[in-house]
Amino acid sequence: MSSSSVSELKERHIAATETVNSLRQRLNHKRLQLLDTDIAGYAKSQGKSPVAFGPTDLLCCRILQGHTGKVYSLDWTPEKNRIVSASQDGRLIVWNALTSQKTHAIKLPCAWVMTCAFSPGGQSVACGGLDSACSIFNLTSPTDKDGNIPVSRMLSGHKGYVSSCQFIPDENNYLITSSGDQTCVLWDINTGLRTSVFGVEFQSGHTADVLSVSISNSNSRMFVSGSCDATARLWDTRVASRAARTFHGHEGDVNSVKFFPDGNRFGTGSDDGTCRLYDIRTGHQLQVYSPPHQQQGGTVPDAPMVTSIAFSISGRLLFAGYSNGDCLVWDTLLAKVILNLGSVHNSHEARVSCLGLSADGSALCTGSWDTNLKIWAFGGHRKVI
Repeated sequence: MSSSSVSELKERHIAATETVNSLRQRLNHKRLQLLDTDIAGYAKSQGKSPVAFGPTDLLCCRILQGHTGKVYSLDWTPEKNRIVSASQDGRLIVWNALTSQKTHAIKLPCAWVMTCAFSPGGQSVACGGLDSACSIFNLTSPTDKDGNIPVSRMLSGHKGYVSSCQFIPDENNYLITSSGDQTCVLWDINTGLRTSVFGVEFQSGHTADVLSVSISNSNSRMFVSGSCDATARLWDTRVASRAARTFHGHEGDVNSVKFFPDGNRFGTGSDDGTCRLYDIRTGHQLQVYSPPHQQQGGTVPDAPMVTSIAFSISGRLLFAGYSNGDCLVWDTLLAKVILNLGSVHNSHEARVSCLGLSADGSALCTGSWDTNLKIWAFGGHRKVI
């Protein structure tokens, strides 16, 4: 190829890049014009008042101590009283949340674990990390001579680290993983094979590491993913090649995604310090949850990053963990912080890296880089929201 052809290609590439950036700016401007109101604005106009919530309404009732490294991930069993946690110490620990007792301590083949999840039946746990694989452990398997539970299935195929895994609701044999290779994968655990790969065939997939997935409880064919490309995407497991919808608005990595209880909306948490609520039917951003020191929807330098989110049973409360050790409880409807667990007695001493709500919504568990997990129970006089 001649030098003139190369220079011509470079010029065309530069021109195309400028066109794409210009179109992107126009799209963002149009999007902002369409956002004439948000949920909080409408709720205020209807005279809605915030949830009354005090420091005694969510109390730390258990501290789960046993990990010797940073806690990266946790998950509750559907029957509510067991928790699995994954730590930089290279172990999975299964806890009885009612007694704080450790029922299993699983030494992992790869110490760099980033995610863990219980199967719907609670008999198995899955984990993944920098080994680019998802390992399944059957908790009923006999231990080996060293007292360790052997891996019952290794799901290999990702070309990057496994950042998140979640079993399909009511399906012990299928799970979805997200990865640093920019894809998500639906696995058949029985065969160990990939059923579908999401985001590889068309340019509608993520363009950077995928960090989180959440499967809809109301329609298990739908799941959302969050990525370092600052977007969240909605997928239908029947149409693996193309994302059903892409959601814009964040100005940093989307670290956590979680479906709203009704399945029509989902929340996100990002490095830009905000949480957001999106509608999967319209693709619109419904609300931004910016901590008090941030302007609404904006970002400030060195703002604490959102690491993980969860909704209460009704969706009225949004729980968000932050890199500075805060854990804010938001009134989802009015976008008001009603409690900061980082400022109460027994708060974490480092980044809150993960959190999750028990199946019946009666307790919240938070995990931290301080190596501990804490279980927060709703005060006796307060009903689960």
